[in-house]
Amino acid sequence: QVQLVESGGGLVQPGGALRLSCAASGSILRINVMAWYRQAPGKPRELVARITSDGSTNYADSVKGRFTISRDNGKNTVYLQMNSLKPEDTAVYYCNADVLTRSRIRGDYWGQGTQVTVSS
Repeated sequence: QVQLVESGGGLVQPGGALRLSCAASGSILRINVMAWYRQAPGKPRELVARITSDGSTNYADSVKGRFTISRDNGKNTVYLQMNSLKPEDTAVYYCNADVLTRSRIRGDYWGQGTQVTVSS
């Protein structure tokens, strides 16, 4: 009913930058919070950044000052600009959205994940 599709991952050297995108599609009436999570091998999934429908943002301490989350409500898309990347940022990054569907059903949806590898 609702699909989230991420793009933009890849291999980058330390100090480099990447921009992730996540487009939501389907029977969407409204998207409330959109967020990025990540999961490194052997570690639990963690919140990286979140943004509300009115643009309020929160970041994990580990990415503050380096990552920027933004969204285009007209395109139902959320972005994550990642600068000054470090090897410890290596993980699978997942998009998450709190969606109210046209059937007036509220649900929590996830993308399939995109790999980000920071290595020289």
